[in-house]
Amino acid sequence: MWQKTESATAIALILFFYQLPQIAIALFSDILVDRVSRKQLLILSDTAAGCCTLSVGILAATQSLQIWHLYWIAAIMGCFGHVQTLTYTTTVPLLVPPQHHVRATSMGAIAGYSTGIIAPALAGLIYPLIGLLGITAIDLITFAIVVLCLLPTSIPSVNQTANDKPTSAEHSGEKHFWHEITFGFRYICNHSNLRVLVIMLSLFALLHQLGETLYQPMVLARTNGNAQILGTVIAASGVGGGIGGAFLAISGGFRDRIRGIRVGILGVAVSTLLFGLGHYPILWIAARLGISLSAPLIFSSYMAVWYAQVPPALQGRVLAADHLIGLAIGYGASLVAGPLADYVFEPIMQSKGSLTSVLDIALGTGTGTGIALLHILSALGLCVIGVSCYTLHLTSSSPLQHSTTDKN
Repeated sequence: MWQKTESATAIALILFFYQLPQIAIALFSDILVDRVSRKQLLILSDTAAGCCTLSVGILAATQSLQIWHLYWIAAIMGCFGHVQTLTYTTTVPLLVPPQHHVRATSMGAIAGYSTGIIAPALAGLIYPLIGLLGITAIDLITFAIVVLCLLPTSIPSVNQTANDKPTSAEHSGEKHFWHEITFGFRYICNHSNLRVLVIMLSLFALLHQLGETLYQPMVLARTNGNAQILGTVIAASGVGGGIGGAFLAISGGFRDRIRGIRVGILGVAVSTLLFGLGHYPILWIAARLGISLSAPLIFSSYMAVWYAQVPPALQGRVLAADHLIGLAIGYGASLVAGPLADYVFEPIMQSKGSLTSVLDIALGTGTGTGIALLHILSALGLCVIGVSCYTLHLTSSSPLQHSTTDKN
């Protein structure tokens, strides 16, 4: 994308098209996850992702691969990726006891971040030897291995978990489709602790996603398109996430899950500020290491709260509602990030004035300084969110231990 367009907007559109269809199917995927075998859903989503990989390989082999192809493939993978993520998320509490929820989600983070370390290095080694078709074949083999591992795996159904029955209010509402697809949103609105958590993490996601969308274009812009430096920065993200996930998997994280969320947000904020102020690759590497080191703490602690406060039989619909809110936030951030960089902050930094002269001292000059300024402003907003979280009265344990007044 960068070689063809040198546009932050073009790169951001990949994430945009990945997230756009997820918003449409999110209203129905929650019902799907609570009604269909989760093993079957995992197998289906992995098979569909394998088909998308195959299509990229075929198009590239025939020299037919175009930018718009990538947008379409990203959209298709986004649909099945959403189903896979939601299914995986709601399967964890069926297999893992509550005291190990943070450890389990952290192990998932290790797997995710490790791909950012191993995959780029391995691709660089074998691509000259076997080409894109060979890499596509390896990718398809890994999908087959996943499916073969899932087939003998026993995943309990939600009706096998004791005392997790929907209420009579839910049963009466199932007759109405609209009532069914909005159940998760109503559940969140009727539980104040979850409602405040969603608002807090939505604000965090909005500012954080701006940086996630634009950090790669910023590195390319400030290094004259040096892909080697970008690859190192991306690898640092993988290393940080792997270390953070491993530490949480061993330690179990903070006993107070809300405290874990707060500490993680402040860690991301400080690291994002360093990334925006940094002029040299070593600072970008350190900053991305810090961001990805803190991210598993936020996610694992956040999910542990939801697992504790939402019965497994309802988690598909409730977590889907939370996921849809996050998708909408990510969708909006990805949509505006590129234009903000290309048409607002970059022109501001290239203009001449007393304010930009002061900013030039801190950020330097040239292409990419506008994106750096956007990172700094986002970091300051994240700091405000992290600090203000300490004034909120939130609990991470089951709501049944605190109140019996919240009804579905």
